Amino acid sequence: MQGKYDIIIVGSGLGGLVCGYILSKKGFKVAIVEKNAQIGGCLQSFRRKGVNFDTGMHYIGSMDEGQILYRFWKYLGLTETIPLQRLNNDGFDIISLNGTQYNIASGYDNFIQSLSQKFPNNEDDIKNYVKRVQDIADASPLYNLKKIQNNVFLEPDYIKTSINDFIASTTQNPVLQNVLAGNLPLYAGVKDKTPTYIHALITNFYIQSAFRIIGGSNQIADSLANSIKHFGGEIFTNAEVDKFICDSEKATAVILTNGERLEAKSFISNVHPQVTISKIDSPMIRKAYRTRINSLQNTISNFTVYIKFKPNTTPYLNYNYYYYKNADVWAGNDYNPEKWPEQFLFMHQCKEKDQKFAESAELIAYMNYAEVKQWEGTTVGHRGEDYELFKKQKAERMLQELELSFPGIQNCIETYYTSTPLTYENYTKTKDGSMYGIIRDKNFPTQTLVSQRTKIPNLFMTGQNINSHGILGVTIGSVITCAEFLGLNEVIQEFYE
Repeated sequence: MQGKYDIIIVGSGLGGLVCGYILSKKGFKVAIVEKNAQIGGCLQSFRRKGVNFDTGMHYIGSMDEGQILYRFWKYLGLTETIPLQRLNNDGFDIISLNGTQYNIASGYDNFIQSLSQKFPNNEDDIKNYVKRVQDIADASPLYNLKKIQNNVFLEPDYIKTSINDFIASTTQNPVLQNVLAGNLPLYAGVKDKTPTYIHALITNFYIQSAFRIIGGSNQIADSLANSIKHFGGEIFTNAEVDKFICDSEKATAVILTNGERLEAKSFISNVHPQVTISKIDSPMIRKAYRTRINSLQNTISNFTVYIKFKPNTTPYLNYNYYYYKNADVWAGNDYNPEKWPEQFLFMHQCKEKDQKFAESAELIAYMNYAEVKQWEGTTVGHRGEDYELFKKQKAERMLQELELSFPGIQNCIETYYTSTPLTYENYTKTKDGSMYGIIRDKNFPTQTLVSQRTKIPNLFMTGQNINSHGILGVTIGSVITCAEFLGLNEVIQEFYE
């Protein structure tokens, strides 16, 4: 590491990499510093016994030509480098609710027709729901790459109305309400808190088209990193930032934990806002701002079982399976540890095109950080026998619950691995292992909105806490951050070229 940079980006998650791509392509001298040995944040994967396992990015949407993510990926050089497998058009998601399964189909008409077969008396409700979801997506210029005429990215009503209230306004059928909210694990929604726009934008994103990444999401990080280096940018791993150095007017440098100092004209943090400000000792970060950021509540974390199947024993499932033991999909955040898990998400991983048998899968359930807090401060691989026993007991309970939906599946498992909120916190540096960062709260819309701008004029933020989470939300958040250097409409224009 040498020389002074135009922009230093702290963290190599998707937000940092997309910012690095856009800005280095536009001629800025960019350096990305990453605390881990592997880049990618939630794009990271790991390999065990010849099998790759994704850690955060499991499936994507809107990748047919002309759709929103396709347009972003085309600009980012990803459409030709990342292989995809289309999920089942007639049911890319299956919601299993209280013993009954409901197919969530791709395409607006197909979505309506599929659910109307289960709810014949609510077809008009389903059509109304779809129209309103489309209206919300269409009203967001950044989700349609429209020129920005003002600084309003979303209508206030979509920010100030909760998801459950929005869905209830489209249908009075309580079962249909829960089915429509069945993709909650994609954003860890909280009843009476999470605003409508998050659900609507994510739902619209997947209804248009849904895909798995063949071979693992780490390919996205590798492709972006290769492009950044091609544009003259630099990426450093095992380089953890200890603190930001500021003078009386701006940030001037970062100090790494090894004592090395890196200077730049501007800085972007792709690290959780609460972690970011903990590394800043400057009067420009006033107590009120620090208190507000530190008081923000984070989304729940998760416990994951990574499954390796015996060869040729388990037919490949070309859909995602959302399981709810009871009728209320909203109960997951306040679960009873004695009855856990009553909800989970089960997904096979795609190794090759038109796969016949599954090689691996992931089984994910919500888990509160409080359940693992007693091991806080320990390191990976050195948490003790009681921690290993805790993980084993939790995994066995999850696999027993999975057996109820897929009888005989436990006999097909060769081995499995696990991760907890502590694992997630360690590898992503997100507070308390939070799945999706800060909770947006419709009751406090401005207080829970984190701007890309900080109180330090040349220090900006990006990542899942800016705009929204997920591959599309983070990409758009990166556009918003890069607009601080290039101008918003100028950045949007890049995606038309």
